[in-house]
Amino acid sequence: MRTSPFTEEHDQLRSAIRRFVESELAPHARTWEDEGYFADWVIPRMGELGFLGLTVPPAYGGQGGDYWSTVVLAEELPRCGSGSLPMAIGVQTDMATPPILRFGTEEQKQSYLAPAVRGEKVAAIGISEPDAGSDVRAIRTRARPDGDGWVIDGAKTYITNGVRADFITMVVRTDDAQPNDPWGGMSLFLVDTDLPGFEVARKLDKVGMRASDTALLHLDDVRVPGEALLGTLHEGFKQIMWQLQGERLIAAIGGVAGARLTWQRTVAYTRTREAFGRSVASFQVTKHTLVDLATRIEAAEALLYEACDAWNRGEYDTERIAMCKLVAAQLAFDVADTALQLHGGMGYSREADVERAWRDARLARIGGGADEVQREIIAKLLGL
Repeated sequence: MRTSPFTEEHDQLRSAIRRFVESELAPHARTWEDEGYFADWVIPRMGELGFLGLTVPPAYGGQGGDYWSTVVLAEELPRCGSGSLPMAIGVQTDMATPPILRFGTEEQKQSYLAPAVRGEKVAAIGISEPDAGSDVRAIRTRARPDGDGWVIDGAKTYITNGVRADFITMVVRTDDAQPNDPWGGMSLFLVDTDLPGFEVARKLDKVGMRASDTALLHLDDVRVPGEALLGTLHEGFKQIMWQLQGERLIAAIGGVAGARLTWQRTVAYTRTREAFGRSVASFQVTKHTLVDLATRIEAAEALLYEACDAWNRGEYDTERIAMCKLVAAQLAFDVADTALQLHGGMGYSREADVERAWRDARLARIGGGADEVQREIIAKLLGL
């Protein structure tokens, strides 16, 4: 038996989260999918239960736990039956707010981080633009100095939680890039969404993750105070690259957990589905297919837990995290695609949950840095 990183306290946390997910979230998954929006009460409820600040210090309303607490949450949320909700919660807990804790002032932590932990403010991360996705250096949204504040103009797109967000942790350009520093001239800002000139231009329609709100945002002369600057001026690229490590790691955790859950449910289905007078599970080709997937899941989890262990110690292994993101994204989709095939015609029906898993899983190979970007990162770090 391998040594588990989870303590009795982690196990108790897992049980509490699972009860909440299965009793309060899962019954609504299909309705939220059809409506294209999960209920507004979810984030405040999770804040009330203490699930939005598991690793945040108690001074800001968190539980002060270790990173394995975050792993527990990310592994249990897929049981809600929708990829949309774990993604939205991950943005709140592991994408938009960690930069505030790491780079923010005490005032910013009290004004933005603490309310986000309580579920009183919804957060979003603003990186992608209509002409700048995985290439963060290409962003054009710009903040120009104006008195004791800044004025921001530009657009952000594919912003998860963008419709309902109270604030956006946003990367913008504050100076032109220089030939000797193409990554310079960017900064992070905390942008309130109720400011004049800030507009949710459109709620985007998507193939999967349909219950999450994804927005196109326009900023037209949005004036923010000087205190909105998060961290060091012109150091935003380095700061957002740090943030992306956590984003990719949490995505990988959810991807592997979702793949395992889909695999388990598919095994159960193939045991009940019959073809040619016998269960689908009894065919050798089915057994071998499921074995291959199970082996990949175990291998991916081993790699992932190694990266999580390093992160828990305060180490940020960019190469290993990129590998985790690449492997988990491909695995999640391959498992869902194979599961759909094993469900036959039922798998292609809206009546089956597997079709939602199939659609939701496809995003992981694009968001947070596409597969191709992860390969480039890994190749560079391997000296290739």
